[in-house]
Amino acid sequence: MFPSWATAVAAGLVSLHFLQKLFFPYFWADLKYLLKVARYGLRVEVYRLRGSVSTALQRFGALARRQPDKPFLIYEEQVHTYREVDRRSNRVARLFLEEGALARGDTVALLMSNEPDFIHAWFGLAKLGCVVAFLNCNVRARSLLHCIASCAPKMLVVGADMLGTLEEILPSLQENIRIWVMAKESTLPHVDTILDKLEVASDDPVPANLCVANNLKDPHLYIFTSGTTGLPKAAIISHLQVLKGAAGLWAFGATPDDIIYITLPLYHSAAALLGIGGCIELGATCVLKKKFSASQFWTDCKKYNITVIQYIGELCRYLCKQPVKEGERNHKVRLAVGNGVRTDIWKEFLHRFGDIKICEFYGATEGNICFMNHMGKIGSVGRTNFFYKLFFPFDLIKYDLQKGEPIRNKHGWCERVKKGEPGLLISKVHSKNPFFGYAGNKRDTEKKLLSGVFKKEDFYFNTGDLIFQDQDNFLYFWDRTGDTFRWKGENVATTEISDVIGMLDFIQEANVYGVSVQGYEGKAGMASVILKPNKSLDLEQLYQHVVMYLPSYACPLFLRLQEVMEVTGTFKQQKFQLVQEGFNPSEISDPLYFLDNCKKSYVLLTKELHDRILSGQVKL
Repeated sequence: MFPSWATAVAAGLVSLHFLQKLFFPYFWADLKYLLKVARYGLRVEVYRLRGSVSTALQRFGALARRQPDKPFLIYEEQVHTYREVDRRSNRVARLFLEEGALARGDTVALLMSNEPDFIHAWFGLAKLGCVVAFLNCNVRARSLLHCIASCAPKMLVVGADMLGTLEEILPSLQENIRIWVMAKESTLPHVDTILDKLEVASDDPVPANLCVANNLKDPHLYIFTSGTTGLPKAAIISHLQVLKGAAGLWAFGATPDDIIYITLPLYHSAAALLGIGGCIELGATCVLKKKFSASQFWTDCKKYNITVIQYIGELCRYLCKQPVKEGERNHKVRLAVGNGVRTDIWKEFLHRFGDIKICEFYGATEGNICFMNHMGKIGSVGRTNFFYKLFFPFDLIKYDLQKGEPIRNKHGWCERVKKGEPGLLISKVHSKNPFFGYAGNKRDTEKKLLSGVFKKEDFYFNTGDLIFQDQDNFLYFWDRTGDTFRWKGENVATTEISDVIGMLDFIQEANVYGVSVQGYEGKAGMASVILKPNKSLDLEQLYQHVVMYLPSYACPLFLRLQEVMEVTGTFKQQKFQLVQEGFNPSEISDPLYFLDNCKKSYVLLTKELHDRILSGQVKL
């Protein structure tokens, strides 16, 4: 017979367990996740206190020695082991070291699409202590020149499939930028080739002191982001941010035995930091694709025994739109890591493709805040609690959509929203949680900071995103603010598009914004334009112009011709009402047009065409 005290203790434990399940149902899951994150942070801090700054590149070198024959990268059926990638990146480093054109701390811009030599060039240049700037392959002409100028590179390395883009900008490039192409020969003037020289370059390691970081806060990469306004900006990615990004797959439960499928572009942080960096953190294998293919996706997953996939919301929607195939659930994928998937697509994806844990996260390339939905809660971008806010303080504040600014009370302070109400996400900036800003752009760096939020001299990073928090502390993305919208998985800066359209001699003013389209992730681009006096709208010329100067995802799909451009009291273009009105010709009296790639022109948007777009008969 049990003593009375044992019975009382047992009853108490049962009661505590019941109360915990009732009032704190996520306690143990939160604790497990936080302990995991804390352990990783402690490891980084111990290295720092020892005076040993350990970077992701150094970890890769250690893995190349520890598991040299393990596949690191599989591309088009060709296997690249850890040792092979290490040695080829050594060749890249040796080539440029012997050329004597680079010094530690110099910037080198990389204009390459997904291929193994993107990684070899990245690692090789990093071994020389260079900062590598990832240029968006879709950006062209004026915008590309702006990106190159903003990061002030000593050198530009271009992929063989990007020579057409290079040829467009070559006459306008600064003379002091040396240009190299990933080819054996080139007919372009003043352009050097790489592949022929790599064949004879040594694969011996370069002196280790070249790539040793003095501080984890030193810059390692520049990754371009649209930000909230204007042309693309070079977000400074420190060694610390690379380490944080690389820990993402591990934090979600990936292991060294996993095989990760990367179809997203390497010039974005998701593929580069979370994908490639995540493989390095785990010591795992990744399968790299040149481009995403919805029809080939699950075939590849079965062929390569993929266990972890990366996604953006648009990717999941494309997969769900594919015709149903027999055996499409016959795969080994267990984790899907990414962001931006809609709740309805999330449910459809799970129902159709099997028991896959979708690990949604939230984070901006240049931001100092990240949320991870480690619970798999459908629709949520992450979860918070008291301990998380202790280490990563953030707030959701009231925001005026029409004025485009935070709401301040009579004392000048911002106010927090209640649970369930959307608010502007801001994250406190301090020494342990810094914001590194943009290369060569002090003005835009300062614009991303809010000061005097809750007290004098406090500073918060303004994400530009509206988030709401439910009663269980799960977080949900609601909308973007400012002059940016997201389409095809890319952030699109409206002012850049307005500037491009404004180059036409018959356009007096252009107001660009994003509109929701039924069945699609993000918002499609729409431009409201006013013509110059005595000028007519040339729809074919407008089409040719935007296709030439803008990446495909940034070309406005819809056009609205207005006589007067509405502005706010401070003479800013009024977008709020235009966004609400959308592109329905039955409700808008102004002429509306649609970008038709088949006819290579903008065409009149009729009710019939509008209905076909909404029904999915016309693909966007």
